[in-house]
Amino acid sequence: MTLEILTHDALSPLRHGFFTRKGGASSGIFSGLNCGFGSSDQREAVALNRSRVASALDLAPPALVGAHQVHSADVVTVTGPLEDQPRADALVTRTPGLALTVLTADCQPVLFADADAGVIGAAHAGWRGALQGVLEATIEAMERLGADRGRIAAVIGPSISQRAYEVGPEFLDAFLAENDRYDRFFASGDGDRYLFDLPAFGLSRLREAGVGHAEWIRHCTYSDPARFYSYRRSVHQHEADYGRLISAICL
Repeated sequence: MTLEILTHDALSPLRHGFFTRKGGASSGIFSGLNCGFGSSDQREAVALNRSRVASALDLAPPALVGAHQVHSADVVTVTGPLEDQPRADALVTRTPGLALTVLTADCQPVLFADADAGVIGAAHAGWRGALQGVLEATIEAMERLGADRGRIAAVIGPSISQRAYEVGPEFLDAFLAENDRYDRFFASGDGDRYLFDLPAFGLSRLREAGVGHAEWIRHCTYSDPARFYSYRRSVHQHEADYGRLISAICL
């Protein structure tokens, strides 16, 4: 099966893609293109999957650069292949031939580009990282490399949608403690539950930061098991683990 790669015109002509789970070598609960070495999948299968991603981007596997994601607002500026993964949740570079990558399974993968300046970024933005400012920190790091935020295009890839993201009252309280206007990202659910709109929150933060273009590609990871891995769906189905989707951009 061939790989399925979701792209967006706002990031063209740069090579990029939000890869679905289709076309991979993993099997069982990881069936498809699981690119997470942090999963309990066979390491050989994950390595083969990542090799297929690199080939689709016309790169060698070592050019796929990623971080050890920790739900932070930390950003790393990359100048070459990394021997060890830094603990961070976003990467930026102006070095050609490197693919900045993030792994997700419900959280937002966000790809950034100022094509005129030759500066790109990639961020893993779950609710915690987005609330702490990982998106704004990525933009600021790109500016230090010569990007102009008014030219930056930021595209949010497949993420969990509001209808599938049920949270408790303490979750709402954490957001209201930061800004009481954040209640607009929550809808009432059953009982004391709420439904949180993670992509709308990400878009709001990006637009308020002043990027030139911000958009979500409107694919829900939870609701489409044939195409996407989902941490929350795996919990609801009592599965032992879950695959990780990869998103990448390169100059």
